[in-house]
Amino acid sequence: MLRFHFSLPTFCALGAALLFGASMPFAKQLVGNFSPILLAGLLYLGSGIGLIIARLIRDKGWKSTTLLNKEWPWFLSAIGFGGVFAPILLMFGLIQSNAATASLLLNLEAVLTALLAWLVFKENADRRIIFGMILIVAGGIVLVWPSKTLTIHHLISPLLIAGACLCWALDNNLTRKISGSDPLFVAGIKGLVAGIINSCVAIILGATLPPWSSVTYALLVGLIGYGISLVLFILALRGLGTARTSAYFSTAPFLGAAIAILFFHESPSILFWIAAILMSLGVLLHLTERHEHEHTHEELTHEHLHIHDEHHQHEHRPSDPPGGSHSHVHHHKPITHKHPHYPDIHHRHKHK
Repeated sequence: MLRFHFSLPTFCALGAALLFGASMPFAKQLVGNFSPILLAGLLYLGSGIGLIIARLIRDKGWKSTTLLNKEWPWFLSAIGFGGVFAPILLMFGLIQSNAATASLLLNLEAVLTALLAWLVFKENADRRIIFGMILIVAGGIVLVWPSKTLTIHHLISPLLIAGACLCWALDNNLTRKISGSDPLFVAGIKGLVAGIINSCVAIILGATLPPWSSVTYALLVGLIGYGISLVLFILALRGLGTARTSAYFSTAPFLGAAIAILFFHESPSILFWIAAILMSLGVLLHLTERHEHEHTHEELTHEHLHIHDEHHQHEHRPSDPPGGSHSHVHHHKPITHKHPHYPDIHHRHKHK
């Protein structure tokens, strides 16, 4: 009998995929009005500006970041790879590549993210998770499979797009390192920096701004599809780890296609339904995972929102916030126990 394991991080991952996938049909309406690089810049700007304003409202003013000194290199590297290099590589790759080729190649992001998580960052995965990832990626490939034979006239374009996927895969794994920090700050600064740099590159290359109504529309789509989606993605990374979050997020193209069918009255093809079956089976394998064994937590000092559960038995200083859910720098002592878990921010132990 299958047992489903729904959790808040799972819903966050699927919510991130839903918002990002939903933004694609709406962003598609703007493609003819913008240069590709300027559109990317405005989408990121909408994300950054909106999230920074939300953070200012939440905190009633500017509040210093909760990032620890050791986490800043991870954060800056994630911004560089995911917010700067990846969009620029993708946009230049699209110049000489057709949409079908690009869509197929963009499925590399989930694969590369998982491979880096498993091989480089040593995140655990069993056969169920690996097979689920294969099914989800296969569904994504089927969804965008072209009706005509692909012809690649220039090797450089697919290499640039593959390079963008590698940069985003690095971004995903590096962001996991700081996923315990304030997601509004992390996602907001990433969007702001990426938006400014991409917009400046576009203007240097000769792009001109379209009517302000189109600019406002792009900023709003960016806030929802990039900003809020990234906040949910970071929360999912915190609770699920990189590979599992990336697997759920890989359903975004299918969700985007489903929304295009519902709201833009596009006709679903047989490939859509095949993709739906493959992705559903992949998600099902992930939702029915149960990973449990005796494991040891090493000493760890970090800061994130938490309650006093079996992993948080620390004492409080007079300056620490009291009550239930709260955030402050805290220290974890070594502990050995056994319970079901994911590779979250407290379970990054090695496996035999």
